[in-house]
Amino acid sequence: MSALSARGETISLLAPAKINLALHVTGRRDDGYHLLESLVAFAGFGDRIEITPAVQDRFTVTGPFARAVPTDATNLVIRARDALRARFPAKARPVVIVLEKRLPIASGIGGGSSDAAAALIGLNRLWALDLDMESLCEIGLSLGADLPMCLHGQQSGLPLLARGIGEALHSVSRFPSLPIVLANDGTGLSTPRVFQALSRRDNPPLPSPPDFSTIETVCAYLRQTRNDLYAASLTLAPALAGLLDLFAQAGARFTQMSGSGATCFAVFQDNAAAAQAAAFLKARHPHWFVVATETRSASE
Repeated sequence: MSALSARGETISLLAPAKINLALHVTGRRDDGYHLLESLVAFAGFGDRIEITPAVQDRFTVTGPFARAVPTDATNLVIRARDALRARFPAKARPVVIVLEKRLPIASGIGGGSSDAAAALIGLNRLWALDLDMESLCEIGLSLGADLPMCLHGQQSGLPLLARGIGEALHSVSRFPSLPIVLANDGTGLSTPRVFQALSRRDNPPLPSPPDFSTIETVCAYLRQTRNDLYAASLTLAPALAGLLDLFAQAGARFTQMSGSGATCFAVFQDNAAAAQAAAFLKARHPHWFVVATETRSASE
């Protein structure tokens, strides 16, 4: 879900968590990039980005996960800013960017990519660059394979079917809002290490999607799908299996790991059930990242 507002010349955006509801690894290109098919949804919870014109550039990180975030040129937000500035040096005046980091680091829910997408959208507006989505996605793809889908998530928040290395995107025209719980036990997983641990890279593609009219329709479809990175992630973080078991105890309709982990998600029948499940997990593991939220819906 994207939330864009302006207070004076300060632009504030939500950088939503990107949830891979299903993730099939179907091959690998000669350049090393893996071919994927994924059903992606965007949550109503995420990081926040604020961008304000300034005399000189400054980048500040706040929030519960700020300590683990680099503030140098390796940060995708800085790289996004500099990529736009390199193309439009005359318009790209200095800015203060404040990132409120509310999502865990290296957790499989697209935090860094979503932050960079929010920065691209916000700077495009603040600097009056008037770039269309195709141009923003071209710049985004140069920064990372997840950027195009996060840019679309930032613009509309609608669920997507992603193919290729993540750049071939198709909006899902009908999709209900899913009450979900996100949970992470503090484990950070390196995406390259997870892909290296794959035992197979030529798995079957996603089943043909139905008309996603209800939560049960979505869950029935998801039960036919996989996250092909889950088994590989388990070799690096065996405790993930216990997290999914806790979700099942809490009455989840469907559970899975998102992306390369280690954040897992569970779909519930309604928001009340999701809130109750989040409380169940927090009572047992008060130091975990646990949040009840919902995904953005799509309606024809």
